[in-house]
Amino acid sequence: MKPLKYILILFVSGLLLQNCNSDKKKNTETSQVFQCPMKCEGNKTYNAPGNCTVCKMDLISINATPEKLLSDNEISDTSIFNLTSLWQTEENKTIELKELKGKTLVMVMIYTSCKAACPRLVADMRNIEAQIPDEKIKDIQFVLISIDPLTDTPKRLKSFAIENVMDGEQWMFLQGTESGVREFANVLSMKYKEISPIDFSHSNIISVFNPAGELIHQQEGLGVDNKETIETILKTVK
Repeated sequence: MKPLKYILILFVSGLLLQNCNSDKKKNTETSQVFQCPMKCEGNKTYNAPGNCTVCKMDLISINATPEKLLSDNEISDTSIFNLTSLWQTEENKTIELKELKGKTLVMVMIYTSCKAACPRLVADMRNIEAQIPDEKIKDIQFVLISIDPLTDTPKRLKSFAIENVMDGEQWMFLQGTESGVREFANVLSMKYKEISPIDFSHSNIISVFNPAGELIHQQEGLGVDNKETIETILKTVK
């Protein structure tokens, strides 16, 4: 009788463990709450993923744990904050990229004398910025890095920012050294080449980094649908 008793105990234990796991899964599923990232319907929430009935954007889980902000000594191997290159802002301030830690970074590489693709990239950046709710702007830094550091001095970048109404605190323009610019372009897998003293051929990429400086999304092309880019940005801010 003892073997039969032991088999019965194991069978019952297995059933209890299965029920326990099932309950955990059920609790996890039912605890998910979704909401339009643009809050088109105010604070209205849904119990299942889907699309906003107004703007049609994908609903996001508002139970998601926000990105953990790293301390000064916690930088992952894939973070751009490991780069030690120095940059000049349009305000003629010298910074390292790690000084931008804590904010979601939306970054693009351009040059201000470009008459073709760069104006459209700038327009795409402004379009993305315009679709971010005002209360979330403070957590995002839009950064434009020049691939023509000899021409794009801080003074020129400042003038360009004013001309394009991009002189708010959420905007930043950077001039680096030629080696620093090349290094950062490699991080983005961006290709560029000087084809004349005043002109470059280059990739058209807008990149999103989380507050820890890790690349989480790239939008390639001009005038493309930026819905996914905006959704990615909004998921990284509180």
